[in-house]
Amino acid sequence: MYSGDWALSNTCGVMLRATLRNAFHGDNARSNQSPMSVNHYENFPVASVLCPPALRPAVAAIYWFARTADDLADEGDALPAQRLEALSAYRAELHATAAGAAPGPQWPQVFTPLKQALDRHALPLPLLEDLLSAFEQDVHQTTYADRAELLAYCRRSANPVGRLLLHLYGVQGPLQLRQSDDICTALQLANFWQDLSVDTHRGRAYIPLTDCARHGVPLAALLSREDSPSTRTLVAEMVAWAKALMHSGAPLAHALPGRAGWELRLVVQGGLRILEKIEQMDHGSLLTRPTLRWYDAPLLLWRALRMKAPTSSSLREARP
Repeated sequence: MYSGDWALSNTCGVMLRATLRNAFHGDNARSNQSPMSVNHYENFPVASVLCPPALRPAVAAIYWFARTADDLADEGDALPAQRLEALSAYRAELHATAAGAAPGPQWPQVFTPLKQALDRHALPLPLLEDLLSAFEQDVHQTTYADRAELLAYCRRSANPVGRLLLHLYGVQGPLQLRQSDDICTALQLANFWQDLSVDTHRGRAYIPLTDCARHGVPLAALLSREDSPSTRTLVAEMVAWAKALMHSGAPLAHALPGRAGWELRLVVQGGLRILEKIEQMDHGSLLTRPTLRWYDAPLLLWRALRMKAPTSSSLREARP
């Protein structure tokens, strides 16, 4: 999924694969991380200093639950049947842990902290199951017919992360949930358009086939990374789609209290910055993967500070 990246999506976009792993450090950053370290950067913060200390263990537990499942679905040389078997065992371990059983010997580093988070915060099990369903889909599906099908995938691959975080913060308003979904889907899409050169090399094409056909870009041309004015126009439209969703959900950052709101501002700005970098390379991410660098951090902070608050009427509607 996410070409091997998980951005909660992703952790806002969390974590997601949202999503957008290695945004600061490139594709080899992961190899330098210990199995349970949480200083791993994505296009957005993960259990960073801005996350309230009381919630950091739960956020980290969610992140590593999804990250490990993503690895089972996408990393290494296992055959599809072996991946599905491993994910099935992983799902069984989730159900056993949620039912109160002690974590088994296969993934104790994942399910021990997750059990603590489940017990302490009553995390909604269906959201964790949705994530697993999306990882299983990654094993056997490599293209998407239209935007509706891709959005249905994002509903399970990315949106549960945002909803899990809102659950931790005690935020359940309908508007806030919808805005969270928009942000998480936007982060997931941004990761797809960032990783075009990586995913197509693996035989994956997340750009909907109807959009490809409308721009006269055959699937074979996309998978062989044939650069052309048509492919760049296609990518530009995909970037605009993700930006519109991000801006739609961005007011949520002003509805969340304290550190949570500031963390989300940086999440939003990280995703927008990646999309901006794709624009600056004339939408050539089919050839080159854009990344965030250390020198992008001051710009992200400045833009987070300058984010406009929603109108008073939307604030009233956002209150749970």
